[in-house]
Amino acid sequence: MRDLPPTATLRAFEVATRHTTFTAAAEELCITQSAVSHQLKNLEELWGLQLFQRGKPLSLTPAGAALAPLVREFFSKLETTLSDLREQKGRVRLRVNTTYSFALKWLLPRLPALARLHPEILVSLESTDKAIHFASTDADVAIRFGHGNYPALHTEFMFREQLFPVASPALLQRFGTPDKPAELLRYPLLTRDGADLVPKWDAWFKRVGVNTDVLHESVRFADTNMTIEAALLGQGIALARSGHVEKEIGDGSLVRLFDISFPSPAAYYFVCPLGTETQPHIVKFRSWLLAESQQAQRSYC
Repeated sequence: MRDLPPTATLRAFEVATRHTTFTAAAEELCITQSAVSHQLKNLEELWGLQLFQRGKPLSLTPAGAALAPLVREFFSKLETTLSDLREQKGRVRLRVNTTYSFALKWLLPRLPALARLHPEILVSLESTDKAIHFASTDADVAIRFGHGNYPALHTEFMFREQLFPVASPALLQRFGTPDKPAELLRYPLLTRDGADLVPKWDAWFKRVGVNTDVLHESVRFADTNMTIEAALLGQGIALARSGHVEKEIGDGSLVRLFDISFPSPAAYYFVCPLGTETQPHIVKFRSWLLAESQQAQRSYC
């Protein structure tokens, strides 16, 4: 820490790295050229490194080039953090990580209710379909889809969805409404490609006792939301999870086919690093989230 110079000296270095002369850097800083030169000379003496090749144009030495992005990042993060703190005005930021499809279809529509209940919590939502490692992310908590195997994390079950086919009214008007599951084999089927946790048609057909040697697949999608969107456009029948089509089933833009119970083999879980679950803002978010989850679970059964 003894090698850290005054902030004004670091700012002089950061500005000088973006100009070809000390004079231009001085103009941006609103100080004299000699003041910039003096600050940078003191910095080089403090660190025992030559940072600039004096000349026209001014250029960085290898040492200067290595340090420039670090100093630039320092000021960028400082400005961003200060901006966030001014924006929050006493609110507590909570960084929530989850999958993109779950965030869009389930969590986002419910966040206004959280804001009304706890206006002091400012949620920052980030999404990824990859397994989260809290040591390498800024997230405070996460919502994960899986089997609950999250060692060294505080884990709480949220809810389990049902799997069922959905179709648009326009598609059913063209093809007719199927009376039994076996009839789906003559319809264009939309397939969500991906990991084992993703619902698959062959598993659903096996559940209802239908032989699926040949499936009339229309398109394979790498994303759940694209699959649902294709179903909305009448391009085929999608195998949906109940939490991803609440709005569409409710407004009639998608129709659930067959009242057959098929619980998803995977479920949603709230996770956070051990010990952080007792922090006041996380306790409030957990309580709200689990209450919403229980209500959703009752509607999915």
